[in-house]
Amino acid sequence: MSIIGRFSRRRTPISSTTNIHIMALDGVVNVNSLFTLALFLGLTFNPTNIDPSVALIGHHDFASCAAGPRIVENLVCCHVYSFSCFLFSSLVALALKQAISINVENAEEFQFGASFSLASVNAMALRVGILVSGFGSVFGCGFLMWALVDLIQIKLGTLACGSLYTLAAVAPLVLLVPMALAIFVFLVLYAFTR
Repeated sequence: MSIIGRFSRRRTPISSTTNIHIMALDGVVNVNSLFTLALFLGLTFNPTNIDPSVALIGHHDFASCAAGPRIVENLVCCHVYSFSCFLFSSLVALALKQAISINVENAEEFQFGASFSLASVNAMALRVGILVSGFGSVFGCGFLMWALVDLIQIKLGTLACGSLYTLAAVAPLVLLVPMALAIFVFLVLYAFTR
């Protein structure tokens, strides 16, 4: 079954529903692009060039507070996983947008009156595609948050060290980002059922 059908039982005006889907897909691609840029900037950071005596200000025991190689490896892995999720999400969103655009162009050949044309969209396939693209963005945000926690530990000391600076930097990140992702998932699932 194709994502976009030439004709279906329910015909949708191009000016309403299709434009909303295109705007939603544009939003996903734009946000993913910003996060992807942030990931590239994050990958330019070389955590092995940090002098712990300078980076871990206020810590008396540099050896126990300095991040080990496992945290550094995890930082790079999370960057790559996040980039992969954002790229997957963007490609799915762009493919859906392209399919809609092609169908709209084909539907313009079958105009009913001067200002009204119809495009038939397989709504279930479109919803599933938007759902998959949205969850790609959610997983990308999760891996990006994990990478930022590792970056904070490299810069300010590990969480096990108990530094107030590390805890103050990590706490808003792990509270606000999951809360925003939960709202996003709820709204995507709500839109999926409509």
